[in-house]
Amino acid sequence: MTSENPANDDLRQRQKDARAEIDKLDANSTHSEPERKAFFNTVYQMAEGDAVRVPWADLQAKEKLLDWLKGHNGSGLTALDVACGLGDNAEAMAAAGYQTTGFDVAEDAIPWAKKRFPESPVSYVHADLFKLPSSWYGSFDLVHECYTLQALSPQLLPKTTEAIASLVKPGGTLLVYTRIAPETLQQSGPPWPLNKAQAEAFSNHGFELIAEDQFTIERPDRRIPHGFYEWKKNI
Repeated sequence: MTSENPANDDLRQRQKDARAEIDKLDANSTHSEPERKAFFNTVYQMAEGDAVRVPWADLQAKEKLLDWLKGHNGSGLTALDVACGLGDNAEAMAAAGYQTTGFDVAEDAIPWAKKRFPESPVSYVHADLFKLPSSWYGSFDLVHECYTLQALSPQLLPKTTEAIASLVKPGGTLLVYTRIAPETLQQSGPPWPLNKAQAEAFSNHGFELIAEDQFTIERPDRRIPHGFYEWKKNI
């Protein structure tokens, strides 16, 4: 049988091949903090400028974030995109009026994002979530986190949650976009979808849950539960 769209078939095969190569990077890994940092750096290095080889690079902002931004003008406010990757979500926040900073632990991701958006007002920075500039703590009106929590092993989750929480200004907003683990799923990864308690852990860091959107992303071979959370940091 002949494919109706050979170009799409080729793209899917390239993505599948790239994921297989990336999976090899995690072979025999204990998923410690240094190993995860090295993993992300290596993925971007191996990609050599081909976004198809970065499996989490959609090359467009998340729809849930875009919908939220429609009702939240950022004029005069600051925003931070955690693990910004190739920059699409950071660009969306900047377009909504926020003075935006995007950072990533993968050094090669930052010049790539700058190259994609040469006229961007976003400040793109190479930085480690666990070793950020002291001036960033408690400084941002909006912090956006997409897939970072689930990308680090459960043993690092408390540290990761605390680090992200510390960046939000009192009265500020935290947006979290993540996979959600069904109740019957035994955690394995990477990635590690969050269970209910993990997804709601920011309540232990002085945050109030304002809105929660549970949804499912459909793939040809699977259904992936997700959650999009809006948190407000107590004053």
